[in-house]
This record gives sequence, C-alpha cells and structure tokens, in this order.
Amino acid sequence: MHGDSPEQHETPESHGPEDTGAADADSSRNTSGRHPAVIATAVALPVALVVGLIVSALLAGRNPEREPVALGPVPAPAAPSAECGTLMAALPDQLGDFDRAELVEPAPEATAAWQQDEGEPIVLRCGLDRPLEFDQAAALQVVNGVQWFEVSGQDVGMASSSWFAVDRGIYVGVTIPDGTGPTPLQDVSDTLSAALPQQPLDPAPVG
Repeated sequence: MHGDSPEQHETPESHGPEDTGAADADSSRNTSGRHPAVIATAVALPVALVVGLIVSALLAGRNPEREPVALGPVPAPAAPSAECGTLMAALPDQLGDFDRAELVEPAPEATAAWQQDEGEPIVLRCGLDRPLEFDQAAALQVVNGVQWFEVSGQDVGMASSSWFAVDRGIYVGVTIPDGTGPTPLQDVSDTLSAALPQQPLDPAPVG
C-alpha cells in the first residue's frame, strides 16, 4: 500500500517472498446528478497471482454530500457466521479520519464502509473465501497483533490495496485507498483483536 504504512513486520509463519496480487475496477457513473455517486464494486480478478481472487475494487467520485456507498456482492460463505456478527457489532464509527458510511440497500451481509468528504471509501467485508494466493510461502505482516495478507493494486495502477486478516478463523478483507496512512488498519486490527480470538493459520499448500 502506498503512502504511510502501518507499523508492521513479517511473521514467523512467512516462508517466502510476499505474494502481491492486483485488482481491476469497474466504474459506474451517475450522469443524472451534479456529482458522480460513490461507487464501490467488487470484481473477480483473473490476473496472474490473483486468479479467482475476489477483492473490493473501489472507485469513488468527489462527493461532499456523502451519498450512500453501493457495494457489489462477492462470495462470502461465512458472512452469516457468529464470528462475523460479533465483529460487525464491534466496528467503530471512525477509522482514522474516515466516518462510518451508510450503505445502499440491499447491502451484502457483513459489510461496512467508512468515507471522507472526498475520495474513495474504506470497505470491510467479513466471511470471505480464503485468498487463492494465501499459501504456506506467503509473506504476512503483523499490525497490532493481527496477521494480514496484502493484495496490492499497484501492478494495475489501482490506487488502493486489499488486506486480508488470516488468523481469526474467518477471513476479513479491508480495502484501503493509497495514502490513507496507518491508522485505519490499526483501528481495524484493534477491533479484531478485541472481538475475535486468534486462530491457527490455514494457508494453502505451496504448488
């Protein structure tokens, strides 16, 4: 993730170079109003190391009125789980300088967003499938006690990265715009640590 990075280090479980993926974004523009609506769409990405991985690809217009954020559906088989219910109830109203956003209904289960007056929102999704690139050779980063696997949008020029918490028994994805700074991921990590106990990692075998 570009910009300031959260305080982090590789975990002992990391046995190889960091796998970074890429994400594409489809944009949707509302041409009937003065300002484009804030849109956060989810896409499946058959790109190199992120074949089949679903991440939140976010495109948002400048929107001083903070219109509701629209989230597209992604496979999240554990979204109805008790773990996701506990996490969603514990999420804060603010992540750094981002305020909790209203979602366009019907919103996917176990999702949340935070936004500023301008720019892309932060989007959280609970209960996702395991990222295909999260294997025994994947490099992880620890932020406030939570182990994260990063999928960067840098390779395709996307100005955000998706981070996957991989040590809570369920997979939680957070897509954060570049240049946001370390605080939002630190805040999510603190919430995860308080809401859900740490669980053993379950990476895919290498190869």
